Amino acid sequence: MIKAATRKEIVTAGHVPAIGELAYPRRGGLSGRKIRRRPLLTRLLMPLPAAAVCLLVSSNPALAGLKLCNRMSYVIEAAIGVDDKSATATRGWFRIDPAACRVVVQGTLAADRILLHARALGVYGASPVPQNGGDTLCVAQQDFVIAAARQCRAGQTAVPFTQITPTPADDGNMVAYLAEDADYDDEQARLAAVQRLLVIAGYDAAPIDGVDGPKTQSALAAFLKSRGLAADTVQAPNFFSAMIEAVQAPSAIGLTWCNDTPHKIMAAVATDDGKQVVSRGWYRIEPGKCVHPDVTGQPRQIFSFAEAVDADNHAVKFKDRPLNWGGAKQLCTRENKFETSEQGDCSSRGFAATGFVPVDLSGGGKTLRFAMP
Repeated sequence: MIKAATRKEIVTAGHVPAIGELAYPRRGGLSGRKIRRRPLLTRLLMPLPAAAVCLLVSSNPALAGLKLCNRMSYVIEAAIGVDDKSATATRGWFRIDPAACRVVVQGTLAADRILLHARALGVYGASPVPQNGGDTLCVAQQDFVIAAARQCRAGQTAVPFTQITPTPADDGNMVAYLAEDADYDDEQARLAAVQRLLVIAGYDAAPIDGVDGPKTQSALAAFLKSRGLAADTVQAPNFFSAMIEAVQAPSAIGLTWCNDTPHKIMAAVATDDGKQVVSRGWYRIEPGKCVHPDVTGQPRQIFSFAEAVDADNHAVKFKDRPLNWGGAKQLCTRENKFETSEQGDCSSRGFAATGFVPVDLSGGGKTLRFAMP
């Protein structure tokens, strides 16, 4: 059901899951949960009203304005595609926070088909499972409008789009929802998104399940204090922006990667708990940004590898050599998204032996800054 995503897909694109299409694990034994504990954090994070998920195949000759709503535990950026009389255009990116909605088309939209593509922000590193859309259309890395989107030009990348059926909303728009297999409602999606960012920042808010409690509140309080953020930041409309900005700064806890180059960087991390070494990637680090790999537990040793990639997601070369940051520790990686605990004979299993560098976390935290030679 879940196909592997190439490293190119993880860099550029995303994920528009429909009902039953993804196999996200249910965390914390919450299958069929209807848990409703509402301590302070839950009340502060009360989201928009819940609504049904609908991402199905259809054909709509004319629609009212189009609104997208996010019920995932990720801040996402969405792009839309419009098929009209054999011409296909795309437009993006529209950022949508968890449990939030955004109107992406004002007025009446005339189209034979509406298509959707979404990607998680780079702060999440190894992205969720990519969508299995039936259309491949062109997007650009930054905000874009592409009139002829079936043949990509320089600086554009082909990614999968999923045809959607928006449904009528109370405000007169048509609405489509993005959802995970965890089947969060708006409240749970928002809480799970907070937990996910706390874990990325190195705080113990696991499991990521959308259920509030003392552990999540303690982690959030510690995070806000360490970043110099006021407690009422949680209530602000720009809460996720403030949290992501803080997460993308170097941290005194755990491993932080910071990209000081003009290129995108793809990074992999490995952990040694004394019994086995697990390598995992890829994490996307945009220029000028920092990312914290989601390392859980207390591993004895952590290893890192990173490589710069260009707009077409090929390895950047400097003086005829790949621009990367690694070391002598040979561990298994591959071009697509991966996680493996088998580190012997990489090539026979479709992996490549890659040189990782050990990271000293004896001081509690370590920031690796990637810069041009």
